[in-house]
Amino acid sequence: MGFEKPSLKGRALRLLAQREHSRAELQRKLAAHEESPGELARALDELQAKGFIDERRVIESVIHRRAARLGASRVRQELQAKGLPAEAVAQAVGELRGSEVERAREVWRKKFGRPPTDATERAKQMRFLAARGFGGEAIRRVVTGADDDLA
Repeated sequence: MGFEKPSLKGRALRLLAQREHSRAELQRKLAAHEESPGELARALDELQAKGFIDERRVIESVIHRRAARLGASRVRQELQAKGLPAEAVAQAVGELRGSEVERAREVWRKKFGRPPTDATERAKQMRFLAARGFGGEAIRRVVTGADDDLA
């Protein structure tokens, strides 16, 4: 008495129960399990029609999980990697840009907490923030303390 292998829809639901996935991600992860052409597309169409696959929720999920630690350009890369529509990604990233300096300052504060004492340390702090996808202007303002008097 062997176990029946899960259907494509079952596999997709199991993935969706763990976290939000875009249709493109599910397509990529489940393609190897498709037994007949079009079977996966039909299963994903059905899940999308029932609201189990929702691109807007995927974007909100990524922003909620990642925006506090990453800059807008890294969040954009993650959203693009999920195969989300370019205009939806651009809109979400545009909204993040407004809080870029505040988010960069918080990441910097947790990691370093004090201004650099020399050029080497300043470069290290700037590289750290750049690697997390923060923009050049935000990095400059945070590391040089350019707007500490405004905060």
